[in-house]
Amino acid sequence: MDFRLTEQQRELQDAARAFARKELPDLAREMDEKDFSVPAEMVRRYGEMGFLGVNLPEQYGGLGLGHLEALLVLEQFAHVSNAVAFPVFEALVGPVRTIERFGSEDLKQRIIPEVVSGEATVAVSMSEPDAGTALTDLATRAREDGDHYLLDGSKRWTSGAGHARYYVVYCRLSDAPGAKGIGALLVDKEMPGVSFGKREELMGFRGIETRDIAFDGVRVPRDNLIVGAGGFGKLMSAFGLERCGNATQSLGLAAGALEQATAYVQERTAFGKPIVDFQAVQLRLADMAMRVEAARLLIYRAAANAAHEESGLPSVYESSIAKCFANEIVRQVTADAMQVMGGYGYHKEYGMEQRVRDGFAWGIAGGTTDVQKTNIAAAMVGRRFDQRR
Repeated sequence: MDFRLTEQQRELQDAARAFARKELPDLAREMDEKDFSVPAEMVRRYGEMGFLGVNLPEQYGGLGLGHLEALLVLEQFAHVSNAVAFPVFEALVGPVRTIERFGSEDLKQRIIPEVVSGEATVAVSMSEPDAGTALTDLATRAREDGDHYLLDGSKRWTSGAGHARYYVVYCRLSDAPGAKGIGALLVDKEMPGVSFGKREELMGFRGIETRDIAFDGVRVPRDNLIVGAGGFGKLMSAFGLERCGNATQSLGLAAGALEQATAYVQERTAFGKPIVDFQAVQLRLADMAMRVEAARLLIYRAAANAAHEESGLPSVYESSIAKCFANEIVRQVTADAMQVMGGYGYHKEYGMEQRVRDGFAWGIAGGTTDVQKTNIAAAMVGRRFDQRR
């Protein structure tokens, strides 16, 4: 078992690191201050550099590499900020993968090259006012109408809403109860009947646009069907990779906080010496480093073992462990980093307080840490738990 990266992986990682650290810090600060999404011209630059197609097939313009390579790139962007990393997240581990895995060939040919080039982004629209964790309670419905579906309903907590061009919309495609009636359609925001609510004001995630979406008799071509009724299990199976991406966003934040704190404690002096010379600081740094390294190894394991899964995607068990652990340690690591930096950690100019705010989001987004723990327990005992009883 070799834990060293290959030469190709190191080169890709180095390229992502060099680009992110040179081009994105100023943009990241401005995005947090003013709460706007990555500008279209910068997303196209991501595409030109190949960062939006790392693990997407070459036939659609991607690099055709593995999931581990994709996560190596994502971590370097998240090291700067989650907001500047979000287009990479959406392209490499997000809803584009649902299209790539389950969509028709025509749909893949139309959408994936646009994403790889940075010309379009795809968001996933799942949650509703009365359907979050209990996703099978969703009420958004599409009924057949000739060669179209008519889509009606509303969605909440859609990250990228208004900014993304396309949406993978989970909806009811039949009258079958629960999961049996659920499938997914691809919706273009330019379709008549699609509208967006106000931009949500969140504690963190500034620079990642979040809005409600309303669908009022939206005519969606039948060719935009991704998964038909009864395909809820398929949709959920693609979430193993997204969990790893979520975990990597947490990891990037935590690793960035550790790096910044380590540099600070070697520069800051107290009582005539650098504060790193105090044992209390040393112990805190070591705890932070252990957590970051453990999270990284859990993510790498899930990504590497995906190649041995029939689906080619990370398992529920390994991806849930990676996500849950990374979601929890990022809160600890960023808080500890803020503490060792004292007033500078709490000051907006130095960016650590942003890491703390953003760090709390990932244990809520994409399935809470408690949900991940029920996934882990279910995998351990070999059966799902019915939370309704």
